[in-house]
Amino acid sequence: MNYSIINSSYQGNRTIVHMDLDTFFVSVERMINSTLVGKPVIIGGMSDRGVVSSCSYEARQFGVHSAMPMRMAKQLCDDAVFIRGDMEEYSKQSKLVTDIISESAPVYEKASIDEHYIDITGMDRFFGSLKWSHELRERIIKNTGLPISFGLSTNKTVSKIATGEAKPNGELHITSDNVKPFLFPLSIRKIPMIGKKSYQLLRSMGVSTIRTLSMIPPEMIMQVMGKNGIVVWKRANGIDNTPVVQYSERKSISTERTFDKDTIDIIKLKNLLISMVEKITFELRKKQKLTGCVTVKIRYSNFDTHTQQKHLTYTSFDHVLIATALELFEKLYTRRMLIRLIGVRFSHLVGGSQQLDLFDDKPEMVDLYQAMDNIRLRYGKKAIVRAVGVKKKPQ
Repeated sequence: MNYSIINSSYQGNRTIVHMDLDTFFVSVERMINSTLVGKPVIIGGMSDRGVVSSCSYEARQFGVHSAMPMRMAKQLCDDAVFIRGDMEEYSKQSKLVTDIISESAPVYEKASIDEHYIDITGMDRFFGSLKWSHELRERIIKNTGLPISFGLSTNKTVSKIATGEAKPNGELHITSDNVKPFLFPLSIRKIPMIGKKSYQLLRSMGVSTIRTLSMIPPEMIMQVMGKNGIVVWKRANGIDNTPVVQYSERKSISTERTFDKDTIDIIKLKNLLISMVEKITFELRKKQKLTGCVTVKIRYSNFDTHTQQKHLTYTSFDHVLIATALELFEKLYTRRMLIRLIGVRFSHLVGGSQQLDLFDDKPEMVDLYQAMDNIRLRYGKKAIVRAVGVKKKPQ
C-alpha cells in the first residue's frame, strides 16, 4: 500500500521517521521468557487497585487496554499471564535501541521510553529514505530481538499515525502526494493530542473522521477547543512543522545552593536537599519529562568538590527521587567537614508522563501528584510544599 501527502507547501521538504517498539514491555518479557509468545500477557499492578501498563495483542482481543483497572482486565481475560513488570530491564532495553539509532541517525529525538523520531531530510541524495529506514529497523530487530514498527512521511504527526497503521511489526511510507488520502478515512482518535474529552466533544458535533474535522472552518474549531483547536485542525490537514529535537543524554535539569556561611548542620542540609528535589521534580513533570539518573554534589569549605550519581528506572515522582538523593548524600558526606555548597541534577531525560510507573499498586499516587501540580500551576510553585521546605518564622 503506497500513500502520499498533499499540502507539502506547508511542510517544506522534510523526511521524518517515527519508530515505535511494539507492545514494548510485553516484547521484553517474551524475549526473557519465550513461553509467553502467543499467549495473552498483561503487565501492571497486581492488586485490585492496580492498572494495566501494557498488554499483548492477544489480550487486546478480549477488550483489555492500557490504563484499564487490573480488576476489569482479569474479568475480561482471566486466562492471561499477569506480570508486575520490571522498569529497570525495560529502561535497559530502551537504551540499547537508542544506542543503535544514535550510531546511524543524523538527528533523532527520544520521545518516550519506546519511541523515537528521526529527521532524515536530505538523505535521498545519498540513500533512499525508505531503504535507510528499513535497514535501521532490521538492525534493531537483529541486535535486540525486539519487534519495532515505523512510519515514514513529511512530518511527525503523519509519521506517528502511519506507525500506528503499520503495527504490529511493520513499516509504512506515506509520500508527500498522499497525506490526505491516507489521513482522511481514519478516525479522529488517531490524531495525537485528541484525548478522551476532545474526542467526546468532537463526536457531539458529529465529527468522527479526520476528513470531516479537516473541513470545519478553523475559526469554529478555535471557538470550541481554544488555541489547541488550531493545532488539531492543522494536524487533520496533514500540517505539522514541529521540529525533531536532538536527543542528548547530557540534557539535564539541576539546582544548587551556596551558603552564606559554611554549615555542618546535617538536618538542615537534608531538608534543603529534599526541598531542592521537590522543586526540580515539579519542573520535570511540567516539561513532561522523566529522569533516569540522579546526581548529588557537595563542596566542602576547602573547595573540594565531590559528586555521586545513581541510574534508576525512569521516573518523575518526588518520593522516589528524594529517597535517591538522600541515599547519595549519605554516601558523599564522609569527611564531617563544613559544607559551602550542595546541588542536585537530574539527567538522562526522556519525554513521558508517570504512567510508566503503573506497576506501582498506587494509582492514587499519580492523582495526588497531578492535584499538587495543578495547585502549583494555578497559585505558584510555593503554594504547596513539604513541611521541611517551610521556613520557620523567628519567635
